[in-house]
Amino acid sequence: MRLLKGMKEGVLQGIADTLPVTEGAPRLIANLKMLGYKVGILSGGFTYFARKLQKELGIDYVHANELDFKNGELTGEVKGTIVDAQRKAHLLREIAAKEGFSLKQVIAVGDGANDIPMLKLAGLGVAFHAKPKVKEQAKVGISTLGLDG
Repeated sequence: MRLLKGMKEGVLQGIADTLPVTEGAPRLIANLKMLGYKVGILSGGFTYFARKLQKELGIDYVHANELDFKNGELTGEVKGTIVDAQRKAHLLREIAAKEGFSLKQVIAVGDGANDIPMLKLAGLGVAFHAKPKVKEQAKVGISTLGLDG
């Protein structure tokens, strides 16, 4: 983060505008929303980018790391609680409780080691184009297709 200190917000907007969306994500999310599912992003990335996806795809919940800006530039710091592996698991529990879901009704998708606690907690944990360690821990793995199969 400290290396990003002084970066202008416009640079981040340019990055956000060119970030690819995971293959199949728009179609999967649209279908889930049509069926009444709640969809969230629990990410060790940044809310700056996740909020763009939230607006574009109609995502209900976004929890990620909040970049700190001052006078339109990054300060090199993150505001609030860092979203790490344990925080993701906590947030998954919190959202399920708020929505009145059992954790057995929850589907979690992840690709990195910081997703393992969340994947193990969910009724269905899906390792999506994941590292081998994550595939070993998840109930299901998808490695060759997009999210819409």
